[in-house]
Amino acid sequence: MHWLILTLFSAFCIASADAMTKKYLSDYSASEMVIIRFAFPGLLLLPVLAMQPIPELPVAFWYWTGALMPLEIIAMLLYVQAIRDTSLALTLPYLAFTPVFNTLTGYIILGETVSLTGLLGILLVVAGAWLLNVETARSRERFTVLTPFRAILTERGSRYMLLTAFIYSFTSVLGKGALQYTTPFFFGTFYYINLGIAVVILFSLRSYRAVNILWRRPWPHLLVGGFMAMMVVSHFYAIQHVEVAYMIAVKRTSLLFGMLYGVILFREHTTWMQFIAGGIMVGGVFLIVY
Repeated sequence: MHWLILTLFSAFCIASADAMTKKYLSDYSASEMVIIRFAFPGLLLLPVLAMQPIPELPVAFWYWTGALMPLEIIAMLLYVQAIRDTSLALTLPYLAFTPVFNTLTGYIILGETVSLTGLLGILLVVAGAWLLNVETARSRERFTVLTPFRAILTERGSRYMLLTAFIYSFTSVLGKGALQYTTPFFFGTFYYINLGIAVVILFSLRSYRAVNILWRRPWPHLLVGGFMAMMVVSHFYAIQHVEVAYMIAVKRTSLLFGMLYGVILFREHTTWMQFIAGGIMVGGVFLIVY
């Protein structure tokens, strides 16, 4: 049960980082938010990396990581815009679609097929997405069975998060490739440090103001970075104690933590139906990965 506590803590930390990003960085551009989300945890993880032995990393590791990092940055650009501009209840639950998309990417890249249980899980995630938007859809003049799905397309934050989930279905596969050559804990800290360096260099090429953002509000930045760093540490410690699929399924409870933050911090009008929808989507993730 040690891994379960670590995973729930990791889920709480990522939801907290999202809430703090929305609360304190809502006036930032997407690129500025990405710098904070990657650079500060990278800085805080440096002592953790220094305490670990550095393994010999083959060329193949750098190929996997090199393919992974650009997708990770693009996904985070979409992610932060979604939570900044739209309620947490109508964005975070769509991360549950990552394992749904994984069934497609897993088949294309690895030749993996979906079991009957996995198919049921996919149906639950889709049903949860339908329930998530049903009340919004009912306010429209003509309601049909497909109207709640159309509501996803009309809400920009929902679209962005759905696209983020699709990109994460590729990064999860690429991450597995990189993990063949090192330990999960080393990879997690090393990867985030390099992401932090990469985004600072990348966005400073466009404008010095993007780098200047680092010391504009040090305490909120450290708060967001601290939650992200704790998420990384607990995430990769948990992976060392249990199968990755089990850990990822439990970590998707972060969407429920995020919805609670939306109600408590931002007074978002989140109904019980939407919480039930989020729970159904988490249940669908469990079925897909088991």
